[in-house]
Amino acid sequence: MTTDRAADRATDRATADRAAAEAAGVEVKPVAGHIGAEIGGVDLAAGLDAAQVAAVRAAVLRWKVVFLRDQRLDHAGHVAFARLFGEPVVLPRRGKASPAAFPEIETTADRLELGGRFGMEHDEWLRRRRHTLLRGWHCDHGARVDPPAATILRAETVPPYGGDTTWANLAAAYAGLSAPMRAFVDGLRAEHRLGVGYQPRPGDDAYVRHLLDHQTATVHPLVRVHPETGERVLYVNGYYVEQIAGLSRPESAAILELLLEQATRPEYTVRFRWQPGSVAFWDNRATIHLAPSDNTHLDHPRTMHRVMLAGDVPAGVDGTPSEPLVGSEPGRW
Repeated sequence: MTTDRAADRATDRATADRAAAEAAGVEVKPVAGHIGAEIGGVDLAAGLDAAQVAAVRAAVLRWKVVFLRDQRLDHAGHVAFARLFGEPVVLPRRGKASPAAFPEIETTADRLELGGRFGMEHDEWLRRRRHTLLRGWHCDHGARVDPPAATILRAETVPPYGGDTTWANLAAAYAGLSAPMRAFVDGLRAEHRLGVGYQPRPGDDAYVRHLLDHQTATVHPLVRVHPETGERVLYVNGYYVEQIAGLSRPESAAILELLLEQATRPEYTVRFRWQPGSVAFWDNRATIHLAPSDNTHLDHPRTMHRVMLAGDVPAGVDGTPSEPLVGSEPGRW
């Protein structure tokens, strides 16, 4: 009965959201069964009114990631759009490609991020960082005690092929677990740590020293309650999760692999083909994503600009918040 009532409420909310979006002139077209929608009828450079902001926010919460094409945003417009939905994060350190006049924007340019740094090129870093199929899946800054609530990524230059990004819906993944497994993971917590799984180079490794100097780690609930939707979210990823508390290493490794495979099942994912002017806006609390690695061998640039919105401290099913271990505290970047 409880499940039926929850389903009825979700249906009513979806109906109300569709009506509000139509009234605001916002087109929301789902592109996959559990995650992802394309949004039309809005010009981000021209600004959004309150009804349009509400419609976009509802679409992000419902579909976890939304896509807007053919937008003519510059850096100022990107930041202004982000501010409609929250407070942009200002990172203390950014790469040289990021615009100095806009501290809210981080520019990610393949072959520029790690090329020549730490004694290795970007493709070597990818090989050492993503040496299993599941390692690359992550939420942004998940080792922090207060990971960003959302990310807005804008494409400037993209290759003619390759370079797609894929997202997974962690709320749908949790709901898809069996009832006994949901009951088991509801009470678990896991350590998320920067640099988990990186395979060091032989001898001295400058990147290992960098990780040690900038270490960040937090104990998060393995299932968090979404602060806006109330959904239970399978809070797991391959990029940061180190160990499930209270389990042995073999038990933890087996459970984490099972949960990651669940989270990244094809039916819970959506893949997006970028074009110049494309914008992706995703809920970082309820998704993990996989950045591309199929274009590193291609001689084509891929330049993207990212703004992240400040987030809260996750709380588990029992209300217990995440616990910082090292390297972060709420609200301080």
